[in-house]
Amino acid sequence: MMHTILLQAQGQGGSGWTSMVFMLAIVVVFYFFMIRPQQKKAKDQKKFVEEVNKGDQIVTIGGMHGRVAEVEGDTFILEVEKGGRIKFSKSAISMESTKALIGKK
Repeated sequence: MMHTILLQAQGQGGSGWTSMVFMLAIVVVFYFFMIRPQQKKAKDQKKFVEEVNKGDQIVTIGGMHGRVAEVEGDTFILEVEKGGRIKFSKSAISMESTKALIGKK
């Protein structure tokens, strides 16, 4: 069985290079269409979270909409309807509220 496989591999000549180039092309396409956009999105999200200030309208990962009342290190206090205030970690921020509304249209 192994002897037959080796004979087939020798008989194909330069196809080893062809398959190697083909695999490399697949990796390059995978990088540019999957990995790179995901890294860019994560970088933009991190930048947005770091720039959140008092008064910004945001949406949390859980879907809570509100206005940032206070920012304290790696936490913030979100003010919701009727004066309710909830403390969240900055990692719970999903997006700016205006972007959430645009996405619904």
